[in-house]
Amino acid sequence: MVNPLADGGPVPLSRVARDRGAAVLLVNLRTSTVVYANDEAVSMAGDLVLPMPVDDWGSRVGLTDSGGAELAGSLEPLSRIACGEPVAGALVRRDPARSGTGQGNAAEALWVTGFPLALCAQDLLQGQDQAPERGADARAHSALVVLRRLTTSASAGDEPSRALHDRAVLATDLSFSISDPRQADNPLVWVNPAFVRRTGYSEEQVLGRNCRFLQGEGTDPAALQRIREALHEGRSVVETLLNYHADGTTFWNEVSISPVLDTDGQLVNFVGVQADVTRRIDAEAQHEAAYAAERRARSRLALLSDVGAAVLELEVPVALRRLAHVLARDLLEWCVVVVSDADLRLAAAAGVAEPDDLSPFPLPRPGAAWAGDLVAEMLAGNGSRLIDLDREAPYPETSVSRWVVDQVWAATPGPCLVVPIPGHRTVLGLLVVGLRDGILDDDDAALVRESARRVGLALDTARLYAREHLVAETLQRSMLPVQSSVPGLDVWSYYAPNLDHAQVGGDWYDVMQPDADSVGIVIGDVVGHDIEAAASMGQLRSVVRAYAFEQEEPGTVLMRVDQLVHGMRIPRAASLVYARLTQLGGGRWEMAWSRAGHLPPLLVSRGVVHTLSENGGTLVGIGDRPRATNIREIGPGDVVVFYTDGLIERRSRPMMDGLKALQDVCASLEPSDAAGIGEQLLAALGDAPEDDMAIVVMRVPSERSSEVGSSLPRQRRWQLPGEPTSIGRARRLTVQTAALWDLDVAPEAELVVSELVANAVLHGWGPVGLRLQHGPRGLLIEVEDANPTPPARTEEAREGPGGYGLHVVRRLAEWGWHASGVGKTVWARITGPTHDGAGPSDAGPSNAGS
Repeated sequence: MVNPLADGGPVPLSRVARDRGAAVLLVNLRTSTVVYANDEAVSMAGDLVLPMPVDDWGSRVGLTDSGGAELAGSLEPLSRIACGEPVAGALVRRDPARSGTGQGNAAEALWVTGFPLALCAQDLLQGQDQAPERGADARAHSALVVLRRLTTSASAGDEPSRALHDRAVLATDLSFSISDPRQADNPLVWVNPAFVRRTGYSEEQVLGRNCRFLQGEGTDPAALQRIREALHEGRSVVETLLNYHADGTTFWNEVSISPVLDTDGQLVNFVGVQADVTRRIDAEAQHEAAYAAERRARSRLALLSDVGAAVLELEVPVALRRLAHVLARDLLEWCVVVVSDADLRLAAAAGVAEPDDLSPFPLPRPGAAWAGDLVAEMLAGNGSRLIDLDREAPYPETSVSRWVVDQVWAATPGPCLVVPIPGHRTVLGLLVVGLRDGILDDDDAALVRESARRVGLALDTARLYAREHLVAETLQRSMLPVQSSVPGLDVWSYYAPNLDHAQVGGDWYDVMQPDADSVGIVIGDVVGHDIEAAASMGQLRSVVRAYAFEQEEPGTVLMRVDQLVHGMRIPRAASLVYARLTQLGGGRWEMAWSRAGHLPPLLVSRGVVHTLSENGGTLVGIGDRPRATNIREIGPGDVVVFYTDGLIERRSRPMMDGLKALQDVCASLEPSDAAGIGEQLLAALGDAPEDDMAIVVMRVPSERSSEVGSSLPRQRRWQLPGEPTSIGRARRLTVQTAALWDLDVAPEAELVVSELVANAVLHGWGPVGLRLQHGPRGLLIEVEDANPTPPARTEEAREGPGGYGLHVVRRLAEWGWHASGVGKTVWARITGPTHDGAGPSDAGPSNAGS
């Protein structure tokens, strides 16, 4: 049999393997099998074939515990060693009658020790100059088992110290100690040389003392308590402790303590085995540190992702609130966002209540007033470092730093930092943040800076978006007329741009009065939806208006427009219809019109629909042929509908089918006013346009009629320019509609509409949509604009028309708001008696809005 321990292995283990007084086994911990047995082990078990299970070897030898029970399958020493547990010493018996060999006449006591070789790998290699042999990997998964006969002369209570010494010497390179629990304080009575080398203490310094001298301030009290409990109960225990050498340096000590029993089972000693596992603990600590760093990096990435998701919100107040919440939740104690425009104002706060009385702080002009004001210098772009403010510092009373300390920081605990929010050209605001435990390391500081940078990008984007809306709104104001009342005619107009094109499109209309007895109506469509198309539309509108005031015949007007457009080199093609209506008396009008490649108007007279498709002509600016003028007389009750292709064109159907659908709707017109007719057209065809849409409905009034008896609900809608003159027009339209519906809440409705439209004009973007709906629950008023920011009630009245605050609306009606399209709709319901007998309801409106 080959002895792997004797070939090049460490001398102490080789001696143990060849020791004739002990049975030595090598156990594979992966398979729990004996892979090596020395001569003594073979003599005990008889002929055997290796490898074989540890329990089978014990059965062949006839091993039992001290009470005579078989060891196989129990938690006795061999099974524990085979599971990788060190056993410093345990008493077993060998019964020849139970052995497979039948050798021996009387039972004998055996002392069992065993250690996983990985536990003592450092000791095994100490003093060797050569590299570890190839078998070292195998030893890392093996355990050494030594069984030594006890002398029969040893009495139960007087175990010879020499016998204990001999047993301990079996593992000389492991640190051994023996204590005597029968003496006061369980002192050490023997240590081997490895213990002296390991701890740096001499035998004279340790013998007679409890081993607690190895402990220090870093030793875990809980582990010490577990050891004390095990010793008190007389059982084995294994713990890893931070211990101290004699020179004060530390090492990690894996301590295995086992009780030593005499032949009568009485406790006589504790045997301790100490293994220096500092390298293992350090490696584990390094792994844990690396893992913690990875977890922290991932958490930072997740936090940065949450910050990025928060600032992507187009509604800036919502984005800033989400950002502050994310930072206060995952990184900071609290966070306050301050935005800088003409003044400083609180935009969002998380982790701390927003001050109710925090007023904006007017920024001074850069110069001498900023001297000594660290935060003001930061806002001026003169520093990018984080400022650690001091509550007790003597900042000037009128300084930004004092405002931050007294107002923003006043209600928050702990220290705070001020971080600039950088924009493309200027500093856009401040992050005022509270620190957890007063600590912000370099990585966290970098994360806060990156968060501030992303806030700056969001603010820059929002301001650019607002400027684009302002440009779009300005263009639209210049292109769409502010329609006033037309004497003798009922005219309703509506424009809805495609929401994918920044509130500006190529469709347009105009209603004008060239003289006291005539009215001009024009509707057109420029190819495209961009700023260039809008500019071309504005030029055409100005040209047509100029020639309409100069020429009476529509065909001549369009011919002059052709000539001028060709000379101006307007880059976009366009179609249009121009009609001129002249009073004939008796409520009758003469309508003359000319078309330039545009869809034909529809005339509805006495329930019959006439398509005015004569002389379609070419697009504006193409060719120089004369334009034809068509003439038709219209009377009371007749309706003319002008429109662009956005009303009838859909991807799902041909254009002619859309025109047929419009003709069918016009054939069944019910309302007695132009706005009601327009609402019927929109309800049937225009609620989901795929292109820009413009509509002008002109109706010649007949005798006064009422819609009191018509079915509910009834509704009207208008699209108004986002300018102050729309407030007065909205009031007039509301009063007219209330009179048509014979409602007794006209004064309240007029005031509510005035306030809602005024707020949309002052604080909203783009055109203002007004919608009135009368149903069993009362009169519902809806005002829509393109600004998604929720409405805020003000407490102070404004001077001039409207703007008295939503608190006025609240006194007259129930109100609320909801998102619609790219903006919002603010609604108010005025409850009151209805003509169909239905009572009011407290329910809010549906999510419908123009």
